[in-house]
Amino acid sequence: MQQPPKTIKLTDFEQEVCEGLNDFPKHLSSKYFYDEIGDVLFQKIMAMPTYYLTQSEYDILNNHKKEIAAMFKSNGDFDLIELGAGDGKKTKVLLQELCEQNCEFTYIPIDISKNSLKKLTASVTSELPKVKIDGFQGTYFEALKELDSRNHKRKVILFLGSNIGNLKHDQAIHFLSEIRQLMQPNDILFIGVDQKKNPQSILDAYNDKEGITSQFNKNILNRINKELQADFDLNKFMHWENYDPENGTAKSYLVSKVEQKVFLRKLDVSIHFKAWETIHTEISQKYDDDMVNWLGKEAGLKIQESFQNHSKAFKDYVFTI
Repeated sequence: MQQPPKTIKLTDFEQEVCEGLNDFPKHLSSKYFYDEIGDVLFQKIMAMPTYYLTQSEYDILNNHKKEIAAMFKSNGDFDLIELGAGDGKKTKVLLQELCEQNCEFTYIPIDISKNSLKKLTASVTSELPKVKIDGFQGTYFEALKELDSRNHKRKVILFLGSNIGNLKHDQAIHFLSEIRQLMQPNDILFIGVDQKKNPQSILDAYNDKEGITSQFNKNILNRINKELQADFDLNKFMHWENYDPENGTAKSYLVSKVEQKVFLRKLDVSIHFKAWETIHTEISQKYDDDMVNWLGKEAGLKIQESFQNHSKAFKDYVFTI
């Protein structure tokens, strides 16, 4: 196992890439898919017919916006905090409805991508000038703890798009427990959760024939090439997706098609790949009501309400403490 010289002070990205590629089996975090190129690719993915998640949740928010907005404002003014806001397309449905119901709120989108946050702030300011927006770039808990220290205003926390599915069960419980610690009795946690369904529909969503998801998955190697002066040849890796309908787990991999060495010049590190060796890049967990109830109970949260689209492919759950 080769590590960079100890005299080099590593960023989180550098540290995690180095550790992940030296580990067995190899792995990289899906949060690093998102740079300027990755953001564009993910927008294309969300527009594909096979990627049902975005449209399913959009339908839920659009069809139930009045009752959702009324629930959010039921206990007075609040901060609407969105974790992993992205382009905000779905959230704008709620923002518009909240404005129409004369709600007093500040929209606080949180995203690790500076590019996405800048674009979202500009679009909300232009399209919904009544909305007070105060974006925060960084990790979810950095932002939540900072916001909690600033004021004690009531919080409505959005975690849309089934981003909870990117965590293993123990990680999801830990994540929800951390949020629980920052919630007050009148706070709301509103989470989008992809449901178990026809396994082929799930595979099609993450392995489109157009190859856009493959490009998105490989973009993490592009990013390592740019930021760590590496020499990954993307043509020597293939995107691979599998789904286990028993436990509801979809996993994405990059598979080395040949034996090869990759050099990360910035860190002065060489990484060896055997032929057909994998890099695990993403997990996409699918749930049912029993599993979501279990997650909430383990984290000290209870389900107050849920909303689903007409095909029952996707649900949004409302948690309180």
